[in-house]
Amino acid sequence: MSSIQTDSADAQVSMVAGLTVHWHTDLAEIDAMQWDALTEGVEGGGPFLRLAFLRAMVDSGSACPDSGWHPLLLTVQDGQGRILAGSPLFVKEHSYGEYVFDWAWADAHDRALASQGAQYYPKLLSASPFSPIPGQRLLVRPDMPADVQWALRAQLLGAIEARCVAQGWSSAHALFVSESEAQLAERAGWLRRSGVQFHWENRAEAPYADFEDFLASLQRDKRKKIQQERRKVHEAGIEFVVRQGAALTQDDWDFFYRCYAQTYLERGRQPYLTRDFWQRVSEALPEHWVLFTALQGGTPVASALLAIDPVRRVAYGRYWGAVAQVSCLHFEACYYQPLAWCIAQGYRRFEGGAQGEHKLARGLLPVATQSVHWLAHPGLRDAVARFLERESQGMGQYLEHLDERAPFKVGPDAAGRDELQ
Repeated sequence: MSSIQTDSADAQVSMVAGLTVHWHTDLAEIDAMQWDALTEGVEGGGPFLRLAFLRAMVDSGSACPDSGWHPLLLTVQDGQGRILAGSPLFVKEHSYGEYVFDWAWADAHDRALASQGAQYYPKLLSASPFSPIPGQRLLVRPDMPADVQWALRAQLLGAIEARCVAQGWSSAHALFVSESEAQLAERAGWLRRSGVQFHWENRAEAPYADFEDFLASLQRDKRKKIQQERRKVHEAGIEFVVRQGAALTQDDWDFFYRCYAQTYLERGRQPYLTRDFWQRVSEALPEHWVLFTALQGGTPVASALLAIDPVRRVAYGRYWGAVAQVSCLHFEACYYQPLAWCIAQGYRRFEGGAQGEHKLARGLLPVATQSVHWLAHPGLRDAVARFLERESQGMGQYLEHLDERAPFKVGPDAAGRDELQ
């Protein structure tokens, strides 16, 4: 059991601009309807920022004090106790499960300052655990005027900084934030860091009619490669069963978890998320899951799980595993089946998760992501700022290189099928 102290954070209340700032170590004390109202219509909000999702992370033992994640959610409330703003926050004892890597910063900090009794960990993190999903981290009620929303986000940032100073924590980090939040944080003196993910976008004005229509939009070599990969899976006798929401059975979830855990065990690691986590979110948030199960001769051999936001029509490819080796099955289960489903369901975007240049040839284009970082020690801040300036230049060049390798046809025949070329 960790010994990190938060100075009775669940009870601490301070007055700011006529409102109260509350810190919550016990997520059960937060009104779920009010918190979820902050996530309505928000990019990345469903399911990853909903209170049931965050509570499942903690209560299942996946992101909890015993695993180095100490929940410390922040809310801003009015005099009637209404939640007007909030941020999903955790005090971290390490940097696992974040997908924005600061291990080198931690090492540099401790080599320079450990002799003075200063340590990089614990640090404060605003994120959805184990979920590299771009979206908002400074949440506000959407029914308030724009200037009030801006002021509340600024108040959240200020409260986070003040908390770190009061506790003597080295840093605060908000991962995969929106562009507007990144700009706000930069103006407040935070450092911005860019990354890249790969997302598929449906055509806005003339959505793809089916997967074949999508294939026809690709360059000939990319299209042929996908067709070859799909043919290998078909010739191996693979068929797929797709189930969504309440139609998913306990057997489905049990097999999925077996596959999910296998992916980690093959790398000599334990899975981040427990079976109990999936039990909790399947019961509390059933509308957010679509499972693709691969059958070979009627026997399940692999599965891929999508998280979906049915309101915003966005799907997130996050979890996969297999108990049998079948050539190209990963591509079929993780990309082609989900893309065909998204097209059939009229979804506008499919996010392929963190990293992976191999996604580019399969129609997922590079998208810049942003994170922001507040560092207490001025020397470390200056060093990291110089590093991020160099890294940003390299990231810009990398994105330009990726854009040059875009897989879609260009020119006057871009909308044609050119199947005989």
